[in-house]
Amino acid sequence: MENKQGKTPQESAVETRYLLMPQHANPKGTAFGGVIMSWIDMIAGLAAQRHTGCDVVTAGIDSLSFKEPIRIGEHVTLRASVNYVSRSSMEVGVQVTRENPYNGQKTIATTAHLTFVALDENKKPTPAPPILPQTPDEKKRYRNAELRVKSRKELLKKMQQNETEKKD
Repeated sequence: MENKQGKTPQESAVETRYLLMPQHANPKGTAFGGVIMSWIDMIAGLAAQRHTGCDVVTAGIDSLSFKEPIRIGEHVTLRASVNYVSRSSMEVGVQVTRENPYNGQKTIATTAHLTFVALDENKKPTPAPPILPQTPDEKKRYRNAELRVKSRKELLKKMQQNETEKKD
């Protein structure tokens, strides 16, 4: 299902909240990285699906930075939005914020960038609607995502060249 008109990042943005419980944490009382990663993948997939209006699949986690620990009892807010779209793939940015439920202090705990691919009814890649950044922040995220996509492609090309040279 191709939408040639596109969508703004705000139209497909998703936000959700969790309470970090003991089953989400290690013996030191801080969140397991894998739990946070699964929440990130889930919300990023929801944003990609909202943007495309079709099934999506995670193609890669391009960056994941744990900046601050999240402790049992803290509130966890995840925000995801589509930053960039090429043909069938798109970059989704996720910001994870921890919040102290008693004083309301908020801190960015984790940031991530993931790549998703839009799929048709046969589970084959299909064109995704263009992204239409509107605000200065959305335009900055688009430009930064464009740089990350270009860098990934250049790195992959260099790695493939290196493998070819290695075989010779």
